[in-house]
Amino acid sequence: MSFAIIPEFRPVLDPEFVPAVLWNRSYRAKAQADPRSRAVELALCRDDGTVFRLADTLLSPGAENDALTLKYVERLFKLLLWQKGGNRLLMAGAPEVAAALGVIYSASGARSFDWDFIGRKIFGSPISVVSVRHAELPAANESTMTLGRNLDGCRIGFDLGGSDRKCAAVIDGKVVFSEEVVWDPYFQSDPAYHIEGIHDSLCRAAAHLPRVDAIGGSSAGVYINNEVCAASLFRGVSPTDFETSIRRIFFTLKERWHNVPFEVVNDGEVTALAGSMGLSANRVLGVAMGTSQAAGYVDAKGHITPWLNELAFTPVDFRDDAPVDEWSGDRGCGALYFSQQAVARLAPLAGFNFGAMPFPEQLVNVQQAQEADDPRAAAIYETMGCYLGYAIAQYANTYDIASLLILGRVTSGEGGHIIINEAETVLAHEFPELQITLVVPDENTKRLGQAVAAASLPPLPTHSAG
Repeated sequence: MSFAIIPEFRPVLDPEFVPAVLWNRSYRAKAQADPRSRAVELALCRDDGTVFRLADTLLSPGAENDALTLKYVERLFKLLLWQKGGNRLLMAGAPEVAAALGVIYSASGARSFDWDFIGRKIFGSPISVVSVRHAELPAANESTMTLGRNLDGCRIGFDLGGSDRKCAAVIDGKVVFSEEVVWDPYFQSDPAYHIEGIHDSLCRAAAHLPRVDAIGGSSAGVYINNEVCAASLFRGVSPTDFETSIRRIFFTLKERWHNVPFEVVNDGEVTALAGSMGLSANRVLGVAMGTSQAAGYVDAKGHITPWLNELAFTPVDFRDDAPVDEWSGDRGCGALYFSQQAVARLAPLAGFNFGAMPFPEQLVNVQQAQEADDPRAAAIYETMGCYLGYAIAQYANTYDIASLLILGRVTSGEGGHIIINEAETVLAHEFPELQITLVVPDENTKRLGQAVAAASLPPLPTHSAG
């Protein structure tokens, strides 16, 4: 049994798309109408004591409802894992669902990738799912990171990308030097390549400062307390060398720089922070469509959250035969809808024949076709815009969003305008209750705002001369 989901808008190249937000809405409506529905409570926990709590209502158990409920809860758990982050799920109110989730999220289960990646690589131990009584659930214990918005002193800001290292020198919030240095980190096996490359960029920026008071940086990946938990930049490094030289690479660099305040976070977080600073607004979700999908969030108080915000792995399409992500093995997740991968997936459906051309080159060809008013390119962007409108409504269920900052290579040029126009149309007609402003940063914010935001991450000691 499933739902007949009928979106008001269908992606032109992908009409069978089933928006997660509409499927979930149908399930919740059915559960509310069920006189035997049951309350369920979830606690997603980390070993450091962080606890995220969620209460929901599930359909009554029975053959007709069980498959729907398992799909609903499994997709919800997947979202929580990659948005919030944790390795222990405590579930009260539905013991049979908890047992089924434990099988799915296991070494041999359908979500073995998540079980290992989120559990072992990020939080140090595999994911576990345990059924408990309601009274046994721990209280919520969330925190925010008050990093950023520190503009005093002489600072260095850097961003590590897959093709270049960006670095800037900042004095009292003003960029006095910025530079991009080409590098090729993905398949470099020697940790020294990464350590010395980053150090070189810091030295180049420091040459334009009278002193270095603090260093802040960003990079794709998962960073907790300045440790590298997982990052594609270091995929070429062996597991042994990763543990001995990469996991604490920023502590090594901090020592070289005389232990000045040094903070590194995910690049999506810095993007959101830069947008918040540039807009002079909070409640900002930043979504970058590039090699993959990156995201970051600034809350109502202007703080970065300690969430993962890895929306590339969160479900947006609930159809049973949705596209499969080759890395995680899961279906219908963000990376295949909001990235270069999405463009490459849609290109043949639009009539392009790129063969084995690398994804970045396919994107360039589609952008050039759009400049020439090729309707095939427009169809790709219209499709992605429709995806985005429904995905934003899905994100709004778990983020408090006033502004959505959109950026990344995929959104460059006229194609980006098409994506935004389509997304705004979906939001206005399907979700008029959501008052979310879609924003594209100007070139100055893109190039310099992120450097200033990264540099502003560490606060200076109160005894510093500034």
